[in-house]
Amino acid sequence: MERNMTRIALFAALIAALGLIPSLTLAFGVPITAQSMGVMLAGAILGAKRGALAVLLFMALVALGLPLLAGGRGGLGAFVAPTSGFFLGWPVAAFVTGLIVERWRGAPLAVTVAIASVIGGIVVMYAFGIVGMSITLGKTLAECAALVTAFVPGDMIKAVLAGLITQGLARSRPASLLSRQ
Repeated sequence: MERNMTRIALFAALIAALGLIPSLTLAFGVPITAQSMGVMLAGAILGAKRGALAVLLFMALVALGLPLLAGGRGGLGAFVAPTSGFFLGWPVAAFVTGLIVERWRGAPLAVTVAIASVIGGIVVMYAFGIVGMSITLGKTLAECAALVTAFVPGDMIKAVLAGLITQGLARSRPASLLSRQ
């Protein structure tokens, strides 16, 4: 129990730390940030439930006003910004990513995590993000879907990196890969 809480807190801190990497904000107000890779890694390494809990802890800290999002943003405004759909989708993305890694053992770990990250960390997250952008920007779902295509190449790179990082961790410290226990 204590170790799980420590690992959940550690991944919430990792997501926060990835927000320190300078982001690039696109013209319609959505930043390209490394934090989504932290969400992918939380699910892939901690598993579905613990990964989602790590993201929920991070979100609670943001809601309390801590400036943990890329660009030093925090507070309840993060839940109503153009990025709010992506942000609200993070725990679901971590859960789906973790669930796939826990259950699918038919491919090498790096490939499994990369595919799980594409499904959870891109497809699921984009579904939430597109709906959130549509609501906050007053655009159609199709218009918002077209806007997010700019993120796909970078997020694909993050998914591959998540696979490689997880595989490296599994080789060096197999017991730390909770999604496979």
